[in-house]
Amino acid sequence: MTQPIRCDAVTSRRDRKEFLALEKRLYLNDPNWVPPLWSVRKELVNFKPHPFYLDADSQAFLARRGDRVVGRVVAIANHAHNRYHDDKLGFFGFYECENDQEASDALLAAACQWLKEKGLTDIRGPVHPSLNYECGLLVDGFDTPPTFLIPYNQTFYSDLIEAFGFVKCQDMFCYDAHMDELNDLDPKLAFVIQEATNRFDVACRPLDRKRFAKDVRSFLEIYNLSLQRTWGYVPMSEAEINHQAAGLKHLIVPELTSIAEIDGEPVGAGFGLLDYNPIIRRIGGKLFPLGWLSLLTQRKNIKRLRVISTNVLPTYQKWGLGLVTLARILPDALEYGIEIGEFSWVLESNSLSRNTIERGGARRRKTLRLYDRSVDV
Repeated sequence: MTQPIRCDAVTSRRDRKEFLALEKRLYLNDPNWVPPLWSVRKELVNFKPHPFYLDADSQAFLARRGDRVVGRVVAIANHAHNRYHDDKLGFFGFYECENDQEASDALLAAACQWLKEKGLTDIRGPVHPSLNYECGLLVDGFDTPPTFLIPYNQTFYSDLIEAFGFVKCQDMFCYDAHMDELNDLDPKLAFVIQEATNRFDVACRPLDRKRFAKDVRSFLEIYNLSLQRTWGYVPMSEAEINHQAAGLKHLIVPELTSIAEIDGEPVGAGFGLLDYNPIIRRIGGKLFPLGWLSLLTQRKNIKRLRVISTNVLPTYQKWGLGLVTLARILPDALEYGIEIGEFSWVLESNSLSRNTIERGGARRRKTLRLYDRSVDV
């Protein structure tokens, strides 16, 4: 006889351990799964302090059949989002579940009820824990491992989530391009780069090792300002910027970055982040005691670069300075030994970026999806 589903809030140290252990168990035999950096995961699910939660609340839930944990989810009330968008939207994230519709329904219903009690009317996800971090459900592209900081999940999750009444609200795409193809740009794009460079007398440089912390902050500040009108975007807080800058300090390779300056002032910034996932898989997601050393000493062997962001201040966004910023990285990436550049993620609604990337020869590799529904169940 099948045991009934029980869904409870995560409250104890044992609950937290079971919450994290479920992910490892569900993907034990999946060759494409890459474990998270567990120390970072604990922060992002609010099991350890993280500045995101200075302006957000969350509650994790576990679904069990008898003593067996079969699913998990985190409900997130992002107060910064709701102030910024004048909204009453809640979120769910860190969803994992066996192929069990009853368990999935119980988890998502618990998240909806918790958010409803917070006065919120709708729910969106998955986000881990916001669009400034990992987000989206993989719905296409299960045949290859994810790139660093791109989600991966079971193929049946979309069926479970949609059966509960969630509907698509936005897709996000990951594009692949071989570096030799990028080196042979569409003549029209090359013309735009040259014209923009000449018009504004733009100078591009990599992040400066001597003022690395200042340059990382400049990038994050430009990121904040440039995305103000982007769908779903919420600026990172000062505390988040500081936290992100500290975390990125050891992962960024300066020659794979670009700061665009006009009259000595930064107006654009972009950076590629090495795909650390093959190393993370080998160290099992554990940075300590020697995982960090592996990330730093083995990264020269990485051949895939994730172009996370190329951002330009709003005043210059229609003049092609994003392409100018990106073009500076290309020769250094080739010299580093990068073979594939991944542009990810790109919003489905961002037709300008998508068209530019596709004209440059990149091919869509993966699709991530965000879902919405009412919290009423």
